[in-house]
Amino acid sequence: MSEPALPLSIEAALALGAASIHSDTARLDTELLLCHLLDKPRSYLFTWPEKELTAAQRDEFLVLLERRVAGEPVAHLTGLRDFWTLTLEVSADTLIPRGDTETLVEAALALLPDGPFRVADLGTGTGAIALALASERPNWQVLACDRVEAAAELARRNQARNAIPNVEILTGSWCEPLHGEFEMIVSNPPYIEADDPHLSQGDVRYEPLSALVAGESGLADIRLIAEQCRSRLKPAGWLLLEHGYNQAEAVAQLLAQSGYIDIELIRDLAGQPRVTQARWPG
Repeated sequence: MSEPALPLSIEAALALGAASIHSDTARLDTELLLCHLLDKPRSYLFTWPEKELTAAQRDEFLVLLERRVAGEPVAHLTGLRDFWTLTLEVSADTLIPRGDTETLVEAALALLPDGPFRVADLGTGTGAIALALASERPNWQVLACDRVEAAAELARRNQARNAIPNVEILTGSWCEPLHGEFEMIVSNPPYIEADDPHLSQGDVRYEPLSALVAGESGLADIRLIAEQCRSRLKPAGWLLLEHGYNQAEAVAQLLAQSGYIDIELIRDLAGQPRVTQARWPG
């Protein structure tokens, strides 16, 4: 990528990024980098396309652009990612929240109204799922946990950033740190096979493998969660699991073998299998 001479306008910076980044989202990536750099909303870019970057802004933009061209995720470059109605801090300690996971949030909200319910989110990472649920259901008591202390601390910062009081964030593996019983437990656990070629592509190259990969063809953690949740769910309580597009049948069989009933597959906006929900008998 050849560096343009000063001055560099917003319009020229957008064109440079769109031409340099090898991604289907090159234009959007560039817009997000510029918004981060300028501390302005996207509308500002279109209102003032002729505005020139300062020399310092130009240099910083070119550094960010070079890192994005090399494949570094935009969320890591800006330190933030929008999820649901929230803006979340992200780091290399956790998965970057993805829009597909909003399918899990929508499914959970559809099952229980607002009320004094206890809900747990296992492997919370940034806290995205737990915080989205708690923001929509202020009378739920949401417990979120992650075995990685740095991830739990990140989730606590996101709780403070978004001022959501009805969440408690614990450190521990799956159900181990939980206390009491729950009307619902949700999780987006690791479910990718170790030899999946997608692990060497895109943003996942910069994300922790421990949050992505599981044994038993990607089902090991799902199996463990299903087993542990049997003693943590109230009668007729719900378990919701995000999984891979090709794992729906295996997950349904696993849940049925573990004694769950009313097993249902939910597809994401692209029509791909994304979440399976099941009920513990009551």
